[in-house]
Amino acid sequence: MKNYFEVFSTKKIKRVLSFDGGGVRAIAGVVFLKQLEVATGKSIFDLFDMFIGTSAGGMNALLVAMKKMSAEELHEFWSRQNILSSMSASWENRTSFLHTRPKYDGIGKTEILKKYLANSLMGECHKPVITLSYDVENRKPKLLGSIHTPKIKAVSAAMATSAAPIYYPTSELEDGTWHIDGGIVSNNPSLIGYVEGMKYFNTDKVKVLSIGAGIDREKIDGSASKKWGALGWLRNDVIGIMLEQNMDHEIALDLMKEKYLRINSATQKVNKQLDDTSEINLERIHLMGMDWWSEFGDSAIKFVNN
Repeated sequence: MKNYFEVFSTKKIKRVLSFDGGGVRAIAGVVFLKQLEVATGKSIFDLFDMFIGTSAGGMNALLVAMKKMSAEELHEFWSRQNILSSMSASWENRTSFLHTRPKYDGIGKTEILKKYLANSLMGECHKPVITLSYDVENRKPKLLGSIHTPKIKAVSAAMATSAAPIYYPTSELEDGTWHIDGGIVSNNPSLIGYVEGMKYFNTDKVKVLSIGAGIDREKIDGSASKKWGALGWLRNDVIGIMLEQNMDHEIALDLMKEKYLRINSATQKVNKQLDDTSEINLERIHLMGMDWWSEFGDSAIKFVNN
C-alpha cells in the first residue's frame, strides 16, 4: 500500500486532515467539513492524503480512510440514534456508586462501529490513517494505524482511541495490550500528523488542516478548587481540562506556520460535557460548526486549493 501512495509523493503538496477528540462536540467539525465539500465540490476523502484523529476524532479519521466517507456520510454516522446506542450501560454501570465503574459499558459503541467497519483491518484502508491511544500496562503512547499496526482491526483501534477514562472501559487490542483514550497523549494530533506525513510521503511539503471540538472557557473558581478532592474535580470536568490544553496548537502554529490551519473556538452555549446528547445541545453543536464556517471557511478553501 505504501508504494502505491508514494508514487507522486515528491511532486505535490500532501494534505493531512487532523481531528481532535471531544465526544459529541466533534460533530461541529463534521458540520464545518460538509460546507467545505459543498464549496470545493470534492469529498474530504479526495481533498486530503492522510487522516489522523484522537478519540471521537479518531473514529472520524478511520471512517473516512476505511470507508471513503464524505462529511455528509460522517454526519449521518453521528445521528442522535447512533450516539444514544453507543452510550449503552448495564445495570451495574448505571447504579455504580461514586463512579466506581465506567459510565458506559462500550457494548453499544462496539456494535455501531462493527456496522460500519465490519472486520476490516487497518492495513486495508484506502488512504493512510492514524489514531492515538495510550497503552496502560506498558505506560506509553501508541499510534494505531495503517502504517504502524496494519493487522489490528479498525473497530479495535476505534474502541481504543475513544476509551475515555470514566466514560468507557479500557479496551483490549488483538495483541493483548490494553488501551485508553488517545486524548491522554494529545487531543490535538496535528503535530503528530505533520511529522508522520513527512516521513510517510518523504517530503516536507505537508499541510495540516486541524479540526477542533470547541474549548471550554468557563472560569474555574481558584479559591474553591483548593478544597476539591476527586469528586470535586470530577464535578468540574477535570477530564475536559486535561483534554483542552492548548500547547499542541501553539507549538504546531510556531513550527508549521502557513502550512497549518486550526479550526476551533470557545464552546459558548455548547455543554462542556462530552456526552450531552440532548436535542438542544446537539443543535448548539451544529450552530458552532456553522459559525466556524463563517469565520474560517474562506481560509479553509484557500488552504486546500493552494
